[in-house]
Amino acid sequence: MARNIEIKAHATDFKHQLKLAQKMASEPSAELIQTDTFFNCQHLSEANTRLKLREFPNQEAQLIYYQRANQHGPKLSNYHITHTPNAEQLKHTLTALLGVHAVVEKVRTLLMVGRTRLHFDQVKQLGHFIELEVVLNDTDTTSDGEYEAQQLMQHLEIEPDHLIQHAYVDLLNSAR
Repeated sequence: MARNIEIKAHATDFKHQLKLAQKMASEPSAELIQTDTFFNCQHLSEANTRLKLREFPNQEAQLIYYQRANQHGPKLSNYHITHTPNAEQLKHTLTALLGVHAVVEKVRTLLMVGRTRLHFDQVKQLGHFIELEVVLNDTDTTSDGEYEAQQLMQHLEIEPDHLIQHAYVDLLNSAR
């Protein structure tokens, strides 16, 4: 299972923080339109497990299974990603099998800083957020990734009180 260290935070000054990130980025940013359909998987024995189908406008999609604790600050995420060229068929099957929990729509600006994915997200009905995902290799410890995340938080002016512990799907459900 792949691993990364993640943080999610409210963007306090989205445009300014994006400019800071662009100065650090190792390549140009990419804008992605994403629709994440979360399926019911509360019946699984492992806590904080989620299954979502991430659809892109070109009909391609990623099925993403992940486990991540709901906590403030840097946290470990274990995940599997499967690419599919036919999102509609897969979504139909998973909906019939599991049922849909919720749908999250967002526009994401993706930047890379070394091995870290920076996401500047405009989430429909929720607002502006920043996510950091420090990708870990087999020999990295969680402390290695947490240290990198903390360093990037300082550069992007993300304070501890800006951090949020829940996934967008949880925030969306709480807002309803």
